Amino acid sequence: MLKSINVKDELSKVRNREIGEKNILPWVYGIFEELDLERRKIREELNSSSDDAYRNGFNFNKIDSKAIFHINQIKKICVNYRLRFLDTHLFKGDYPEEALIEIRRLEKLHNIQLKGFRIIAPSRLFKLKETDDPLLFVPLGNDYYYLIYQWGNDLHPLRKLKFWPAKNVENLAISVFLASFICTLITHTLFFGEGTNFVYALVLFLFYLKGFIGWVLFFGISSGKNFSEYCWESPFNKIS
Repeated sequence: MLKSINVKDELSKVRNREIGEKNILPWVYGIFEELDLERRKIREELNSSSDDAYRNGFNFNKIDSKAIFHINQIKKICVNYRLRFLDTHLFKGDYPEEALIEIRRLEKLHNIQLKGFRIIAPSRLFKLKETDDPLLFVPLGNDYYYLIYQWGNDLHPLRKLKFWPAKNVENLAISVFLASFICTLITHTLFFGEGTNFVYALVLFLFYLKGFIGWVLFFGISSGKNFSEYCWESPFNKIS
């Protein structure tokens, strides 16, 4: 009777013939040392990376076209959801192992060393000078970026609405006007009773409007916050 072949055993025999049974452990240690060295190099590049108009030489026959984004598309998302798009050396979050594996896979696939890493994330995940959902990019050139990896939790569905007033000056003005109008509708009978009229309501509206404008100016100046369309690419926490 012919004995069936265990592929795993045969594979082990081939390996043992090539490196010897006694050398298996040093061989394994060498593999992991090599992997650790590659991971350390990737982490060092991430921790010190700066875009500086760097262009990575991808092999475009092997590139995923769905991962390519223009800077204007990135800006739109950052402004709408009040996110930052900054060099990874400012990022203070942790990189998942899967992100490092993906970087290593792309480097081997395209035979390059990736540089110029940038990341989309909320401000709190950056080490801003004075100072949910990161997306890791590298530049391709001509204001195009290649998405490497995404991790973390999805953004809250109401985040866009939450930061809509902070998007730009026009949105803030509309928000202040609407807030004043709504407060007037809710409270005009409380102040003037049933005898309220348009003039009384207008005075109350202007009172609320003045109050909200004062509160916005005080908060904006004291906190140094800027509008999303101006700070999405700024490494500063305060207005610069």
